Amino acid sequence: MTFTITSPAFANQATIPGKYTGDGEDVSPPLAWTGAPEATRSFALICDDPDAPVGTWVHWVIWNIPATETGLAEAIPPERPELSNGARQGTNDFRKTGYGGPAPPRGPVHRYFFKLYALDTTLDLAPGARKSALETALDGHVLAKTELVGRYSR
Repeated sequence: MTFTITSPAFANQATIPGKYTGDGEDVSPPLAWTGAPEATRSFALICDDPDAPVGTWVHWVIWNIPATETGLAEAIPPERPELSNGARQGTNDFRKTGYGGPAPPRGPVHRYFFKLYALDTTLDLAPGARKSALETALDGHVLAKTELVGRYSR
């Protein structure tokens, strides 16, 4: 089985609905995945925008999602650095914990990559960590990776 991530809110390469952007409710979209390797102990997710004028802009980092999970519900509370299932959220480039939706400058369409990693361990990384710390912690622990790309412009 192939490791895949999808969203019931938008198809791969399709427009992210306004509800999940800085122009709307700014809540995280629902995500679902299938086909994780049997040895998976946890998942990590990075959402970023490589088209931002200042370089890649980080919208969300979340890790230690239990291996028993097959997705993330809509509207994960951004004010909670640690969720009841043990998942931990980091600091995005808006300098806030949790998800920060697309809010690009007016102009061309931006791409938002939701990159999901199946890991062979849980990570000893404190809540609030940034993408760079998560990427360092991922090193040597990624069993599989999949991604979903959404698009948005103003």
